[in-house]
Amino acid sequence: MSCFRILPSDNPDLLVFATDTPLVDRAYAFNNVAEAAEVPLAQQLFYLPFVKAVTLSSTQLTLERFPIVEWYEVQDEVHDQLEKYIAEGGAILKEKKTAPASVYAESTPNPAVMKFVANKKLVPASVEFTSIDATKDAPLAQALFHFPFVKEVYMDENFVSVTKYEITPWEEVMQQVRTFIREYIAEDKPILAPAFVPANETPEQAQPNYTDTEQEIVRILDEYIKPAVASDGGNIVFQSFDEAEKAVHVVLQGACSGCPSSTFTLKNGIETMMREMLPGKVEQVVAING
Repeated sequence: MSCFRILPSDNPDLLVFATDTPLVDRAYAFNNVAEAAEVPLAQQLFYLPFVKAVTLSSTQLTLERFPIVEWYEVQDEVHDQLEKYIAEGGAILKEKKTAPASVYAESTPNPAVMKFVANKKLVPASVEFTSIDATKDAPLAQALFHFPFVKEVYMDENFVSVTKYEITPWEEVMQQVRTFIREYIAEDKPILAPAFVPANETPEQAQPNYTDTEQEIVRILDEYIKPAVASDGGNIVFQSFDEAEKAVHVVLQGACSGCPSSTFTLKNGIETMMREMLPGKVEQVVAING
């Protein structure tokens, strides 16, 4: 059965093939064989001396010619070569080699929280789950809550922070959780479903209308504070600013939530920085555990 069929084209320089089965999941355009290193089908076509450019989309393949031949002279030959290449199992895309999944555990300043760091990106932005009820579209978090000792789950770009109940020491369960997360990732199971929406997110929160002072507060948190707390498996999120009280309200997540040292860090680090960088505007930082 024929795989490719020739489509009419108004441009005499182009030869257009169509297929009923998708070739690729996105569009590609190449002007030489070097550019097509990741697409063996396109490389194969560049070995024909009259092929100037190759374009692939889902179900269409287009060739541009050098003016040394007319397409009617060679199109049947090209068609037969394409059919033979596919029939013999020729690759369309080069398979990408992926590193084996690995996960290592890190302790955090919060003795109830362990940070599990993966060698691949897990989520596009930080998300927190304080109960299994919020994990409808978060399969990994939902699975972790089935461990009886798991109290909360926080995920950032490449790590998962797990908060446990006090009755179980980490020495007894750390390896179990690490292995579970590693095997889950290795099997390429979904971390978040496409329908996932962070809890309590509203259009106003997604695109907040911050004042100039609030914008500065968020910038300071993002640039100076979040990287430091992320290294400890936590996060700090701006909630609101009380201009009359000159108070910044933030939410602590992950390892920061309920951490014994968070009060010290808040008062002697974050609050001091806010006062120095926004003199006369901020006097205190008030934290709420996520």
